[in-house]
Amino acid sequence: MPTHAHRPADNYSPLYFLGSLGAGGLTVTFFMYLMFWVPHPGRPVPVFEDITGAFTSGSLAMQTGIAAALVGIAVFAFLNIKSLVWNLRSLSAFLRTEKGAALKTSNAESQLLAMPLALAMTVNAGFIVGLVFVPGLWGVVEYLFPLAMLAFLGIGILALGMLGNFLGRVLTKGGIFDVTAHNSFAQLLPAFALAMTAVGFAAPAAMSTVPLVQGISFVGSTFFGYAAIIYAVVAAVTGFNSMLHYGTAREAAPTLMIIVPLLTVLGIMFMRQDHGLHVSFDAHAIAADNLVFLTRIVAVQVVFLLLGLVVLRRQNYFESFVFGGTSPGAYALVCPGVGFSVMLHFWINKGLVANGLIAKFSAGYWSLTAIAIAVQLAMVALIFLLNRRHFGHPAEGTAIPAE
Repeated sequence: MPTHAHRPADNYSPLYFLGSLGAGGLTVTFFMYLMFWVPHPGRPVPVFEDITGAFTSGSLAMQTGIAAALVGIAVFAFLNIKSLVWNLRSLSAFLRTEKGAALKTSNAESQLLAMPLALAMTVNAGFIVGLVFVPGLWGVVEYLFPLAMLAFLGIGILALGMLGNFLGRVLTKGGIFDVTAHNSFAQLLPAFALAMTAVGFAAPAAMSTVPLVQGISFVGSTFFGYAAIIYAVVAAVTGFNSMLHYGTAREAAPTLMIIVPLLTVLGIMFMRQDHGLHVSFDAHAIAADNLVFLTRIVAVQVVFLLLGLVVLRRQNYFESFVFGGTSPGAYALVCPGVGFSVMLHFWINKGLVANGLIAKFSAGYWSLTAIAIAVQLAMVALIFLLNRRHFGHPAEGTAIPAE
């Protein structure tokens, strides 16, 4: 690692994995265009053949939407992988430094879970790229599901091992966890990593037609999903208690909104599981159930978005760490916007449209969808801004890692 930082990114922090995560999440937001606008009869997701067919026979509006989705998926999948590779190399060097050794003896050790979180997102994004750009993939997809579950199992074991190192240290030696530095939701990062593993593990439950594969997918995703929920509840309660005592840590203030993408990921996991149970195990879900479930998720997300924005505004976070100074923790701002945009698409299509509350492609439909797209585009602008400020020309000052 360089002795002196010439760019903020030269002063490395594991939180830079959130840049890879954000790019992968934006890949998913563009896939939402195809998921809900392109017809895909007989399949739970659109594939290359559905997309090319809709582009060939569709209107100009359909062709424009598909083109935008394909470009967005390609660009952000590339950025996702590029950032992941850079982070893996940088993390390896970072852990051999004194700073890396010090991180592993502090509260910030949990930041290392950003690595399996980013890995899980890359596998999810890679599956999207395959569906969209590889002809005939659906014909061999059943052979890919076991491989995907093995990949997520490996990532999940890695995450559990890293989390075990952290908890084993702080729970067996009293007094080494700094409660005064727990005044944020930064400790929910491990829960996010487990949840991202869970949602990927749940994909075969929704897409496979083999009951055994669906069953393994259901069991595996349930384990990682509920592990995420348990950890999130404990970390959120103790973190909020610390914030009430000491105020919210300025650099880590964006973590107040980590509940938003966490709920999106867990919500999609449960919907994938329900779909699989309906297809192969005679469990009967009705559209009204999805409406209730998704509306509750969106409501909680709005609450935490409002809470986070209030704190960020009061602390002048954007002036200090986005437009002014720099902090790798600022990449955590991308995740809530991505999560909210994705969940709005599900709420609109699987909740409102499916229950006849609004008509698909009506004025009301596009008015609500415009909100999801506006949030998405804001996150696109934000990630390019952060990449330029952290990885562009050398700047004065150094990155400030969020604790």
